[in-house]
Amino acid sequence: MTRPGGPGGMDLSAMMKQVQQMQAEMAEAQEKLKDEVVEASAGGGMVKVKMSGDLRMLEIAIDAEAIDPTEAELLQDMVLAAVNEGIRSAQELATSKLGGIAGGAGGLGLPGM
Repeated sequence: MTRPGGPGGMDLSAMMKQVQQMQAEMAEAQEKLKDEVVEASAGGGMVKVKMSGDLRMLEIAIDAEAIDPTEAELLQDMVLAAVNEGIRSAQELATSKLGGIAGGAGGLGLPGM
């Protein structure tokens, strides 16, 4: 004897619609991330970067005071720190935007979600 809705009482058609809706929402959110911008800086603002929500570096600005040929290593460190902070901020933004959508998968009763 089978229960209505298939094995275990699950309505596979409804579940597939939920999965498709989630996929569409995720794609839309990922597309919107391309237009989101985060900013980060290092060296007290001497080096600034702008990153898109999809982890592309859009802009880097280096204050003229940071350009000292005898301190090239310090400038390199500031650029590295600013870029890494920009990436971290962009990833945090993506997690906050996409996390809610992906978290909805738990309600589907799908393994591993």
